[in-house]
Amino acid sequence: MGIRLPGMIQAKQILRRSLLRANHLATDVPKGHLAVYVGEAQKKRFVVPVSYLNQPIFQDLLSQSEEEFGFDHPMGGLTIPCKEDTFIDLTSRLNGLCMRK
Repeated sequence: MGIRLPGMIQAKQILRRSLLRANHLATDVPKGHLAVYVGEAQKKRFVVPVSYLNQPIFQDLLSQSEEEFGFDHPMGGLTIPCKEDTFIDLTSRLNGLCMRK
């Protein structure tokens, strides 16, 4: 079992740049979590644990977000370009993975 340090560093850089560009940080996000906007046409806000940043599949979503939006996110926060149902399925799986560790 290896550590994917370069991927984690890249995920943190993407997140940091996104947050720096945000107009304001939401105060209703609990410590250890981050807010993301998900959807294709209509965006929905989700609050997810930062532990997801360690997961390769979530890092892939962040890379896709960077490719599609750069760091100028239209919602003023991190926007993930996938269907809401897909994101919910993914986070359910990640939640199960994180709980088992």
